[in-house]
Amino acid sequence: MKSPKNLSRREREIMDIIYALDGATALQVLERLPVPPSYSAVRALLRILERKGHLTHHREGPRYVFSPVLPREKARKSALRHLVKTFFDDSAEDVVAALLDISEAGLTEDEFRRLLELVNRARREGR
Repeated sequence: MKSPKNLSRREREIMDIIYALDGATALQVLERLPVPPSYSAVRALLRILERKGHLTHHREGPRYVFSPVLPREKARKSALRHLVKTFFDDSAEDVVAALLDISEAGLTEDEFRRLLELVNRARREGR
């Protein structure tokens, strides 16, 4: 399977919709796309995503339901690795600093505690 960076903007939008719905028909994708193209264009994009190895499909009655090949958690980690490498020079520290900086509401005490637990666990496990 190719990485998410090889997807066009529209293909990424479609993948986001399919992940959010845990599988979707062409019509469901069409209804959720901002400035949607034609129904046939959506079907063509779904076929392209399938050829690229990002989607699979099964038949439910007269419709095809498209599902992601990678589970959401694996796709999330892959996308995050790409983001960290591309925009943060592989620096976890810079990523966390940026996340803390853009957090408009700030973190609650529980969130700080959970983050500290994650950092301590990573330290113990040598990550």
